[in-house]
Amino acid sequence: MYTKAKLMDENGRMKEILTFGPVSILPAYQRRGYGKMLMEHSFKEAVRLGYDAIVIFGSPVNYVSRGFKSCKKYNVCIENGKFPSPMMVKELIPNVLAGHKWIYQESDIMAVSEEQAQNYDNTLEKLEKKYLPSQDDFYIMSHSFMEG
Repeated sequence: MYTKAKLMDENGRMKEILTFGPVSILPAYQRRGYGKMLMEHSFKEAVRLGYDAIVIFGSPVNYVSRGFKSCKKYNVCIENGKFPSPMMVKELIPNVLAGHKWIYQESDIMAVSEEQAQNYDNTLEKLEKKYLPSQDDFYIMSHSFMEG
């Protein structure tokens, strides 16, 4: 599922972009290329709808093969000027971000009330909470930043 987000350049000019994540494929269908096909199809659709860039947060190992690169390579940072390691950018139109410094601004829809989320979760069937090593991988990655 995609969500609209924004990039603001050093002159205050806003650019509407897209963000998504994570891509989820049922375990029985994983490692068959469906995630890659889904992403590639969505990139074409995004261009058709007039979008020229996508910014995501995720494990680079899952997305660099689809053309995502470090946010630092495109000079896209978060509000405090930092470059989070898991933040990646894909230009759908080559060089559309060149020559500017960009600040990523996520959609207001991402401002989720933890209390409301917990209240919703309480209405769902209780499932056993599982631990996967990838959770620690992402925790480490999501708390890491690239320097100048």
